[in-house]
Amino acid sequence: MSKTDLVIRTASLHDAAAVARIYAHHVLHGTASYEIDPPDTATMAARMDAVLAAGWPWLVAERDTDVVGWASASQFRPRPAYAHACEDSIYVAPGAMKGGIGTALLTALIAAAEQCGFRQMVAVIGGAEPASIALHARCGFSEVGRLSGLGWKHGRWLDNVYMQRALGAGASSPP
Repeated sequence: MSKTDLVIRTASLHDAAAVARIYAHHVLHGTASYEIDPPDTATMAARMDAVLAAGWPWLVAERDTDVVGWASASQFRPRPAYAHACEDSIYVAPGAMKGGIGTALLTALIAAAEQCGFRQMVAVIGGAEPASIALHARCGFSEVGRLSGLGWKHGRWLDNVYMQRALGAGASSPP
């Protein structure tokens, strides 16, 4: 299948089971998320509902009728001064990685976050996952920090890499 067969659209709660399955794989086998036990479909639906109800983007990538990835952006921290900064989350189904889905999702998420009025997007990359760092760099993010040995998962200490990207006209880029 070509990249043109991919549809990026706003998620609905009907997508929660597919989103939960994709995320569960990464929780169980990866280090991008520091969750240990995958949330069930109802929990993921509640998370989706909270993001969408706030007017923030939650997108899915669909090929044929299968959800093959998802991405969301929500306010970076709950305090009012952070109202214009968001943090992204992006996960691709294990059988669909390395096919441009992550780049398509993140590109669409950046545009949707700009439309929501966000001026900065932060990526908190658990486990300093090289593929996630490369994806964010391709989409204009710069590394702005690293917290060493912050998380413990799969029998090892993990770093968090922080990357940042300005959104919209007039937003300042990280150094």
